Amino acid sequence: MTHPATAVDTQCINTLRTLAMDAVQKANSGHPGTPMGLAPVGYTLWSRFLRYHPEQPDWPNRDRFVLSVGHASMLLYSLLHLAGVVEIDAHGQRTGEPAISLDDIKQFRQADSKTPGHPEYRMTTGVETTTGPLGQGCANSVGMAMAERWLAERFNHDGQVVFDYNVYTLCGDGDMMEGISSEAASMAGHLKLDNLCWIYDNNTISIEGHTELAFSEDVIKRFQAYGWHTLHVTDANDLAALSHALQTFQTNTGAPTLIVVDSVIGYGSPHKHNTAAAHGEPLGDEEIRLTKAAYGWPQDASFLVPDAARTALRDALYERAEPLFQAWNQALAGLDAQRADELRRMRAGLMPEHWQTQLPSFAADAKGVASRASGGEVLNAFAQQIPWLLGGSADLSPSTKTNLTFDGAGRFSADDYSGRNLHFGIREHAMGAIANGLALSYLRPYTSTFLVFSDYMKPPIRLAAIMELPVVFVFTHDSIGVGEDGPTHQPIEHLTQLRATPGLLTLRPGDANETLELWKVALAQTHRPSCMVLSRQPLPTLDRTLYAPACGAARGAYVLAGADAPAVILIATGSEVSLAVAAYEQLKADGIGARVVSMPSWELFEDQDQAYRDSVLPPALTARVVVEQAGPLGWDRYVGQTGAKVVMNSFGASAPLSKLQAKFGFTVEHVVKEAKAQIRLATH
Repeated sequence: MTHPATAVDTQCINTLRTLAMDAVQKANSGHPGTPMGLAPVGYTLWSRFLRYHPEQPDWPNRDRFVLSVGHASMLLYSLLHLAGVVEIDAHGQRTGEPAISLDDIKQFRQADSKTPGHPEYRMTTGVETTTGPLGQGCANSVGMAMAERWLAERFNHDGQVVFDYNVYTLCGDGDMMEGISSEAASMAGHLKLDNLCWIYDNNTISIEGHTELAFSEDVIKRFQAYGWHTLHVTDANDLAALSHALQTFQTNTGAPTLIVVDSVIGYGSPHKHNTAAAHGEPLGDEEIRLTKAAYGWPQDASFLVPDAARTALRDALYERAEPLFQAWNQALAGLDAQRADELRRMRAGLMPEHWQTQLPSFAADAKGVASRASGGEVLNAFAQQIPWLLGGSADLSPSTKTNLTFDGAGRFSADDYSGRNLHFGIREHAMGAIANGLALSYLRPYTSTFLVFSDYMKPPIRLAAIMELPVVFVFTHDSIGVGEDGPTHQPIEHLTQLRATPGLLTLRPGDANETLELWKVALAQTHRPSCMVLSRQPLPTLDRTLYAPACGAARGAYVLAGADAPAVILIATGSEVSLAVAAYEQLKADGIGARVVSMPSWELFEDQDQAYRDSVLPPALTARVVVEQAGPLGWDRYVGQTGAKVVMNSFGASAPLSKLQAKFGFTVEHVVKEAKAQIRLATH
């Protein structure tokens, strides 16, 4: 395993390097330097260690390869090309085409190509996760490693191994500087994930120059403090040393492994560190000619793949993986019917057959219950019927009510990987990205924290939407209802931020029964993440014999109460729905016909046809009032330029909730006043 490079090895490595140079040059855009420097690392891993079947790239027990340094995407694309990986379409079917052809490489960074500037999940077979924002891939890989541990506990049986894959992550100086990587590494060390290997490309170059400008810590000592095994390879071109390090990782137990590899960015370039390769620019024709000459490569050849290089990597992967794949199929065949059905459904993104049959119901109650509390009850009911639903919070489960409390739920830890309660610690950013890694590994994860701390989670939420992962992000303490905690804990602009994210469902239920319906919606998703936005304070449970059924919440907005031909529409979300209902009753007592529209989700409402939307919000009726304890941005689309907005136009304040409601106008009297003003405006 630790033999040095052969002539074929060298030819394959130089093929990876020159493909990167040529693709970036043709695109006149991209990063050639890191793929050039890391080519020996990628090749050594793939050719000698990675358990990956080129003809079965969706094999559940394959090793995962995560390119956290997503700007080095040409390394991954070239590896997939030389590996002969076959393409799998969106329906899980083999197309008969290569995942990455030479023509695809020639279309690097071009419109509609399979080789975008950074690797994108679902777009390109073989890309395990979307990377680019540094540190995200590192944290995703921790989720993948956690998933393997959980899956092994669930599916390995009678000495038969269904899951025992490793996760390899290529990361760089930028990953080491981003805080999310530190959060994720700390958690991985705590959980003793010895199936996780990060390979750190220590090339000491960032866009501004040498890393000594801003980075001087001892990374090895830092990771040792996290509880990781650490290894150091002083020359990225030393295949024997690389092989020895990877072999050591495979025999290490009790901790994840960090392999620090010293490399030269743009290796082979006459100017090395001074080259444009360090700064995400093409090398230029002359530099490419000189670099190819240094490799002993034909200087005028472009996109050259020698015959020996065309088959060597694919054959090495196939010969290693094929017997393992056949043994895996035998182990899979030995699963009992229940476990086999579970795994089939998990891979397909399906729920168990009867996942909605044993759910709570909530009777009318004027005092009511906080939606965080009803949400916790609903979550537990679903989790008992969906064995692969698991998650936790950033040290806040007693407040977010997301702890799974039924018998057998357990706690995921280094001592028991079968548990379904995950303890992320106060690591919101890593929590979101780890959840994405879990979702990429067939599980259905949820996370939880306070809504104001969604600020710390914006990158992984955005990436979940880009990757179309059905993660459920639970956010409680969703308004100035937090009260005495004050402005630092009272979310104002956060709903707007979430609603602005394409492909994300933002769900803010108005009472316990809407909470139940919206959890159904979130868990039914296969390609869409959801944010469940819940209250700290009690919300009255509406009497559904007087008001419309809560199932209307699944359509995003519905007529909760009111006349067929109202004079004014009151629109509300979440904790303000009951306030709108109280204002409606007051208007009714005053002889004024009004309508209450509960609108828990803009996105679900916009998914409805025009006829339904017009039935809820008749275009001719312009007298409208929206009531929401959040910022105003975006509500013009529903109340128009002349509608009233009872919303927050400033940060909150520290005071009891009743005082805050009076201070900021969230009272029946104020809503009624605005409604009557709207009627006058519409009739003049």
